[in-house]
Amino acid sequence: MRLLLVRHGETAYNRDGLGLGVADAPLTPIGLQQTAKAVECLSDESVTHILTSPLQRALGIAKGLAAVTGVAAEVRDELIEMDVGETEGVPFGEMNERFPGFLEAWNGVDPSGVVIPGGESLMDVSTRIESLVLELQALPEESVVAVVSHNFVLRLLISRLLGLELPAFRSFRIDLASISTLMLRAGEASLRTLNDCCHLDEA
Repeated sequence: MRLLLVRHGETAYNRDGLGLGVADAPLTPIGLQQTAKAVECLSDESVTHILTSPLQRALGIAKGLAAVTGVAAEVRDELIEMDVGETEGVPFGEMNERFPGFLEAWNGVDPSGVVIPGGESLMDVSTRIESLVLELQALPEESVVAVVSHNFVLRLLISRLLGLELPAFRSFRIDLASISTLMLRAGEASLRTLNDCCHLDEA
């Protein structure tokens, strides 16, 4: 099974360096360009399933891909971004001052159980996507699945599929509107491309 993992395009939160989780932020003009480029890049794929976060910044790519492939986009609540609680909309430079001790714990050896003030932990998100992981592993090998989601969710999904411990999510980046590709056979995953942004060169 071929798995295409796609992150949404730019929002004002991303552009301005603000915490972003479940807030339903719209795309910027650049984000709309990135969305179109990602859809164009994926349009030749023989997609059989499109799974998407319910947030509009992800739905743009999912709906665009549905339009060019004829495959209906399926909204999956488990693909919503990590709830960043009270850090939503907070400039990254103000995190230490406003939430003493949080970043120290988050940047520690194992942040898996560190709960963002008023939000979720990495473990919470990993648990949330567990049923989806099992579902993907059980799909027929000829399936081509596009998953449109968010930074933390996609990094944890890759880590989980590759059998990595949760702290391994720090070992790679998932940039805006990037595409990462995995192959799944008999429940085992191999990474083919990671954080591919070549389609965005002109965006």
